[in-house]
Amino acid sequence: MESTLAAFLLLADAVIVTDAEHRIIEVNAAYEEVTGHRRESIIGLKAGVTKSGLTPKKTYDEMKLRLSEGKPWLGIFINRKRNKELWHSHITITPFQVKGQTYYVGVFRDLSQLSEGLYVSESRKMKIRNEMLKVLALSCEIRDPDIEGHLTRVQFLTANFLKKYKDYTNADLSEEYINQVVNASIMHDIGKSGIPEGILYKPGQLTVYERAIIETHPLIGVDILNKISGELEDELFRQESAIAKAIVESHHEKWDGTGYPHRLKGDDIPFEAQVVSIIDVYDALASRRPYKDAWKQDEILTYLRNESGKSFNPELVEVFCSMMETG
Repeated sequence: MESTLAAFLLLADAVIVTDAEHRIIEVNAAYEEVTGHRRESIIGLKAGVTKSGLTPKKTYDEMKLRLSEGKPWLGIFINRKRNKELWHSHITITPFQVKGQTYYVGVFRDLSQLSEGLYVSESRKMKIRNEMLKVLALSCEIRDPDIEGHLTRVQFLTANFLKKYKDYTNADLSEEYINQVVNASIMHDIGKSGIPEGILYKPGQLTVYERAIIETHPLIGVDILNKISGELEDELFRQESAIAKAIVESHHEKWDGTGYPHRLKGDDIPFEAQVVSIIDVYDALASRRPYKDAWKQDEILTYLRNESGKSFNPELVEVFCSMMETG
């Protein structure tokens, strides 16, 4: 091998050298140790010998495009060792021209040795958090067969509304914050798991006593979140916890201070709870339930506008109604 390329094999990181067809022509001792593949068994094979099928196709597409342009590429691979264990690594692949021939040098950094544990990409973390919260919300409200549709619609409308609101007002809402609110919105009524069914689904008017019980569900929900958060030792759920608690505890507060459980008023109500409050009411009115028919959209928007400044933040109501009217 040319000395220019052979020098890379002296690195402490795992190194693989391939030809223009991505066939392996050399690996170093660190690569053998990490992957479990002996040099003599893989020389001549394609570099994909360690593929696990878990690395997103998009990652490979980006890699191929960069390398085809003669540019170096770096990214995250989820490969599989010879013993079938997964191998999470950061890799830099650099093309070299030596005597008219193209070679690629890949340098791997093993991410499984990070002090905080196994590497998980940000997109994967987000998906896992979202699914965890969805499963938790559904498990708490499993008595209601229509609840999954309601929760999914609340999430969808929350995502659309926050993007619309940001564009309309130039509000300083980061993408991370929007994602956290969307994820947490699915949790808004988990406290209803502690309310007796006879009260929760009563078709007629509630008594004062029954209404008082219903109004405890935000606090029950916060108690559930506190217990879960206290049991977890990592940040996977805790990152969503503060926003989720704000939504769960305050989405029944009203702009004029007549809501519950704390009679908060105006912007003392957390912003994310103000948002979910409007969307929760919209979807509840738009849905047919055993005790009521679905409202027409124009009836719902008229109701929301009538409640502007009473139940809801006037600015949020106007942006939401505008979004629903324009599609």
